[in-house]
This record gives sequence, structure tokens and C-alpha cells, in this order.
Amino acid sequence: MIICNIGYAIAIISENFLNFNSIVLSYIPFLGQTLLPVAFLFVGLVFAKNRINIFGIYSLLFVIPILSNILLWTNSYHELFYKEFTLFANSIWGNYFYYVHLPFTYGCIAVGLYCFIRFSIKNAGFFSKQAILIIIASIIPLIVNVLWLIGNNTNNDLLKFYSIYDPFPVAFTIGIICFAIAIFKFDFLNVVPIALQRIVDLISDSYIVINEENEIIDYNQTLINTFSNVINIKRKQNLIELISNSGIQMNIKQLELNTTFAKEQKSSIAYEEQLIGGNFNKYFDIEITPIYSGNNFIGSIILFKDITEHKKNIEIIKRNQEILLEQERMASLGQMIGSIAHNLKTPIMSIAGGIEALKDLTDEYIESVEDENVTPEDHYEIAKEMQEWLEKMKPYCSYMTDIISAVKGQAVQMNYSGSEKFTLQELVKRVDVLMKLELKKYHCTLETEFDIDLTTEVKGEINSMIQIIDNLIINAIQSYEGESGKIGLRISKDNSNVEIMISDHGKGIPTEVQNKLFKEMFTTKGKNGTGLGLYMSYSTIKGRFSGNMRFISKEGFGTAFYITIPYINAVTQEADYEAVV
Repeated sequence: MIICNIGYAIAIISENFLNFNSIVLSYIPFLGQTLLPVAFLFVGLVFAKNRINIFGIYSLLFVIPILSNILLWTNSYHELFYKEFTLFANSIWGNYFYYVHLPFTYGCIAVGLYCFIRFSIKNAGFFSKQAILIIIASIIPLIVNVLWLIGNNTNNDLLKFYSIYDPFPVAFTIGIICFAIAIFKFDFLNVVPIALQRIVDLISDSYIVINEENEIIDYNQTLINTFSNVINIKRKQNLIELISNSGIQMNIKQLELNTTFAKEQKSSIAYEEQLIGGNFNKYFDIEITPIYSGNNFIGSIILFKDITEHKKNIEIIKRNQEILLEQERMASLGQMIGSIAHNLKTPIMSIAGGIEALKDLTDEYIESVEDENVTPEDHYEIAKEMQEWLEKMKPYCSYMTDIISAVKGQAVQMNYSGSEKFTLQELVKRVDVLMKLELKKYHCTLETEFDIDLTTEVKGEINSMIQIIDNLIINAIQSYEGESGKIGLRISKDNSNVEIMISDHGKGIPTEVQNKLFKEMFTTKGKNGTGLGLYMSYSTIKGRFSGNMRFISKEGFGTAFYITIPYINAVTQEADYEAVV
């Protein structure tokens, strides 16, 4: 169109101001005229399809414009394009112009207009301003061209006058202005002009649009597919009446209240509901969004997001998690029972030996009661030996009491109330008791270092923390793969937090495994592990202790796990404490 206007301007200036008139000047605007229909068709196709490849089959559309210009420039040899031609007078056209050039030109413009009109309607107003301007910019020159052509082939004086004084420059100028407004004001070329209906039909969620009277205005294909077996949806139906008369059980009152509330608040309302009817049983997240044009309420969009599979997956995950938790609990219980058996074996045997010794002393004392040869000093000696054995048995009883206290909380399911607290001293003592067997069994030693007052209190459930630390110590033991080694337990103060570090110098965690820890139930122990330990430990520290858990590991050098949790109170004067292991 710009080429056309430039060409006409050059021709007008040359003829009226420079007194120069040449047929060649007429060929310049014609170059733009031959390319205009193809360009317009391309824009229409892009508007409908988003993008096209003009170097493919569409490149054939340039054949006719190129041929037209060749025939125009060589017309003197064949007169196929025109027999007589002037820019501002009646012309007599040739057979090629009537039977090839004109049908191709009007065909391209017709298809382009069809694309604009059809897809601007489907776009439901999103591109209407741009489309209207482009259609106006195209129809005006088209009408001008048709009237000009008729004027060349009629005896009507008015049309003949119109054909002589060609209004093409004015028509094309109006077209250029419309195109400029569409491009620069409404970003015609900066949007993705895909038909809106095509988009919403591809959306996986169902939606329905209702007006203020709850009449159905629009919906997408997904909604039809979702409810096809229970509801026959049509436009202009009342949504409330449609649901009431259908086979679906839905809380209509809640739907109406939420729709009204969303309208009043001018914001979206979302809720979950199960819809049941016949063989239909689905869960949906329903979101209601009011539509306003300025301050005028137009209607509401109701979005139905099918979460049925999500619900089923959640149930499956819960069931699997319960199974894994039970397996982990049984594994911990088995380990705990083994620890109890081993730790109680020594004191029980010692107490049993003491009982036998007391029994012998008791028998000896009974026999000496009526023996005249037994002096009072002998009685005192027997009593003294009994007291010695009783004193020997007291520590074993105390040790058994400690073991039972330590494992009592571990034997039952955790029931954290959120108000419990414990001291670090109590934590260290129980870990010491429970881990002594495992450390001795695998010839490992626990080296402790405390840079914080062990009377410091931590909020939380002690049994949960014991289970986490025990699990980390067991992992450290296993990192030595049966060899003896040293395991570090360091508790220190970090600002207002307690930092617990469990370290080893074992084989380390493989690099490909490190990114999976804490994020999923992953194990390198094969059938001997569930991968739940670290996963649940991390979740417990984050959720129940409001803390954090991290690790540093290098293959062949070892691993260190860090647990950081806030503490309640601490003595200002810090000291190092030595633990008995």
C-alpha cells in the first residue's frame, strides 16, 4: 500500500508539476497493487493460524504477481495485460487481466477477509478492534477497485467519471491510516492472534460463563466431555435449573452463595466439592470469578478443575506411607529389642549371680543359728558379705531402670503435643544407653564434644530426636562397612540455635545420591533399607522442631550431618562436658 501511494504521488507530481508523463510511472503503483492481495492473505492466515512458512507452498502465491508485472512491462509485445492504458483515464484491458489477474486478486482478498471476520468473531472481542480496523482498511480499497473496474466497462456517466478520476490514492491512504492505528495503538503485530475458542477448547479444566440471571453464555469442549453422561448443556439455559433437573447431586445453595459473594467482593472464590450422580463420581476444585466491565457486572466464570485422580493418588500415598512407617517402626522395634536384650543381659546375669551368693550366705546363716561354735563375729561377717552383694546389685538395678526409661518412649507411637521440652543432658544420656550395643557390636567408638551447657532446654518430643540421632549414628556405623571407626557427636551453640553434628570418616555418600536425600525416600541399602529414615528425619526436624537439617559428604572421606534447632534457655557461662561412652 505504501508502494502504491508513493507511485501515485510520483505520477501526479510528474504530470501536474513537472509536465512529465511516462507509462513507466504507472508501473510503480501497480507493483504494490499486485503484491497487496498476497500480503493481505498472508496477514489473514497468520491471524487465524498464528504462523505460516512463506518459503513453503505459500511461495507459489507470488507466481501470479511476478507474472503480472512481467506481462505489464512487456505488454507492447503481446497486449495480454492491456490494450490501452493510462493512469488517470479509461483503459482497455487484455485477456490475462480479466481471466487471471482479477480472479487471483479478488480471491486472495476474499480469503483474507474471511479469515479476519471468522476468527475475530471466535476471538470474542479480544482482537476485535484490530480486526475491524484491518477489515475497514481492506474493504475501502476493494470497493474503490470494484467501482473503478465497473466504470471502465459501463456506459453509466457517473461511473465513467469515477473511473477517470481515480480515487485510489485517497482510498489507499485511508487504508494505511487504519493499518497504522491497528499496529501501533492496538499492538496488532505484537500479540499471538490465535482464536480464543481454539485455546479454551484445549484447556484441560472445564469452564462455564453465566450472566447475572445465571443463564449460560459460553462453555468449552472440556466441560461437555466431562459432564456428557449426566448433563446436556446448551446456551441460554439457566445453570441452577439445569443442575437441579440433572442427575448430579451438588450443593446448589453453596454455589449461589459463593457466586453472590464473589460478585460483591469482586474477587475469586474457590472451594472443593464432590459431585455424584449415577455412574458419575468426581471431585472438583470449583473457582468462581466475577467479570466486570468497569463497574458494571457482566457475569461469572465458573471453573471446574477435576481433582479426582489427585484425590486417589493422595489416598494411595497415605496408604503406602502408613505401610512404610510401619515397616520402619518394626525395624526400629527389632533393633531396640536387640539392644534391650544385650544391655539387660549383663546386669541380669550379675544380679542372678548376686542372688545365688545371697542364697548361699542365707543357707550358711540358717545353719549357724543353732551352732554353738559360731561366734557373733561370724554372724557379723555373714551380714557384711550380704550387704556387699546388695551394694553390688544396686548399680545394675539402676542401669536397668535407665534402659527401660530410655526405650519406653521409643516403643510407643510418637504423639507430640507441641508443649514438651527436654534438656540436652537427658538427650545425650538416652542416646548413650541405646547406642552402646551397636557401637560395641561393630567396634566403633563415639567421640563427643559439647560446647554448650547441657542443661539447655529444647522444645519438642525427646523420643523423636532420639530416633533421628540414633538413625544417623547407625548410618555412620554402616558407612565403615564392618570395619572399626570413630563417630563424632558434637553439640554446640549457634546464635539462638543448638547445632548437633554427627560425623564419620567412612565411605561417604555417592554424588548422584546426594541430591535425592531429604527429597524422596531413597536408599543405597537395597532390600535392607526403606529410605524412609532420612526422609522422615528431615521432615520431623522441619515440622516438629522448626529447625533445619543439612549434610556435607565426600566419597572416600566421610559424611557430617548437621541438625539445627532453636533452644528455650541456656546458661551464659558455657563449658565443655565429658560424656561416658
